Amino acid sequence: MESGKKAEAGPSTTTRGGFDGKLERKRETSENPPAVAAFIDDDDEDDGDVVDNGVPVAGFVPGPLLSLKEQIEKDKEDDSLRRWKEKLLGCVESDLNGQLEPEVKFHSIGIISDDIGEKNTPLPVDESQSGRPLFALREGSRYQLKLTFSVLHNIVSGLAYSNTVWKGGVQVDQSKGMLGTFAPQREPYVHTLEEDTAPSGVLARGAYSAKLKFEDDDRRCHMELKYSFEIKKRS
Repeated sequence: MESGKKAEAGPSTTTRGGFDGKLERKRETSENPPAVAAFIDDDDEDDGDVVDNGVPVAGFVPGPLLSLKEQIEKDKEDDSLRRWKEKLLGCVESDLNGQLEPEVKFHSIGIISDDIGEKNTPLPVDESQSGRPLFALREGSRYQLKLTFSVLHNIVSGLAYSNTVWKGGVQVDQSKGMLGTFAPQREPYVHTLEEDTAPSGVLARGAYSAKLKFEDDDRRCHMELKYSFEIKKRS
């Protein structure tokens, strides 16, 4: 997540396992498209060696990591450029503290289903709810997981997720996908993961455990959520 140039995140991609062998793959949607990403001051561009097909060319030295506050202050005397950067990033200088490492703070996880409508759970999950199913679906229901989160301090690049599901201690499904690149902004991001279809049949019914994990390009783990859910018989 170039000087005065905006780099938007590309389309989300997802790799799925074989949950009952009948899951439908659908396009991932987002209420707030992955935004923004970054800029690099023209003064820092190197006319020498660059990166070729992702492989660093000899002699190329990447510039130092700068906090967003440092990047904004670099052009503080240029009011128009400073305002453009603040508009691009969705924040103002007073919101930044100079911290280099980005932080992703998750506010809620929700389930959207043609079976139960929409149900949201604040994060972190209340201790009184620990051990209880996060949601229950009827077999064959279509559903999506919905996440609300904020990005703090700096741009988070390549935010990706993995969701692993077990039944009776046996892994039955794993999905992975890319959410994108996000900059700090005052309003939370709302992102909906790829639509799935709950499995059907006698063997598919019952309790499941799952682990949802979010990491960025630098392998920072921003959240690891263990949860459970239930598949019930369709009446």
